[in-house]
Amino acid sequence: MEIFLGLVIILALAAALFLRRTGRAEQAQTGVPIDARVVYSDTGAWQRVEKPLFSRRYRLTGKPDYIVQDETDAMIPIEVKPNRTAPQPRHSDTLQLMAYGILVEEKFGARLEYGLLKYRDQVFEITFTEELRAELFKVLEEMRAARHADNVPRSHDDPLKCKYCGYREECEERLA
Repeated sequence: MEIFLGLVIILALAAALFLRRTGRAEQAQTGVPIDARVVYSDTGAWQRVEKPLFSRRYRLTGKPDYIVQDETDAMIPIEVKPNRTAPQPRHSDTLQLMAYGILVEEKFGARLEYGLLKYRDQVFEITFTEELRAELFKVLEEMRAARHADNVPRSHDDPLKCKYCGYREECEERLA
């Protein structure tokens, strides 16, 4: 009986070690730092999907893929774009991450230094500068103003973006 109990304990420890190693490998693939604790996840991969973050002050809402807390207790938002590859991050992705940084600041009450943008094969560390914050607020203001405009001109030159746009059929400026 003692031998059987010993084998069960050994098997349980081996299974726990295997699951921990597998979980860390999956965590690394998402861009989440290994030594960080996931405190919010929109993916449902490790825990239930959280409610969106909301800032009444900035009239902003969103759901970052992850928020992690590192060993210094700093909060780090992470946005994962698994199908993107690029030598540098898209500017729109950088602004999206900055918006999540502002939402995380509102929720946790601490100014953030940076966030992580994970593309298929690369992780970009985006520093949250005053210039980036100001640019985000300018874009948000332009978006809010455009909501009340009769016509908003197309803001890109990407035929692929037009091809999959939900307003393609109604758009007089479509490219494809």
